[in-house]
Amino acid sequence: MENVATLSAIGAGLVTIGAAFGISKLAAAALESSARQPELQAKLQTMMIIAAALIEGVALFCAVVCILAIGK
Repeated sequence: MENVATLSAIGAGLVTIGAAFGISKLAAAALESSARQPELQAKLQTMMIIAAALIEGVALFCAVVCILAIGK
C-alpha cells in the first residue's frame, strides 16, 4: 500500500511537470508565430487558450486520479 502512495505522488508530480512543459512549448510557439505573422495574433491567441485549457484539463484529471490512488 505504501508503494502505491509513493508511485501516485510521483505520478502527480510528473503530470504537473508535463503540463507545465506542454503549456510553455505552446506559448513559445504561439509567440513565435505571432511575431512572424502579427495579423493572425487574435486567432493564434484563441487557439492557444483552447489548447492550454485541454492540457490543463488532462493534467487535472490525471492529478485527481493520482490523489485518489493515494487515499486508497
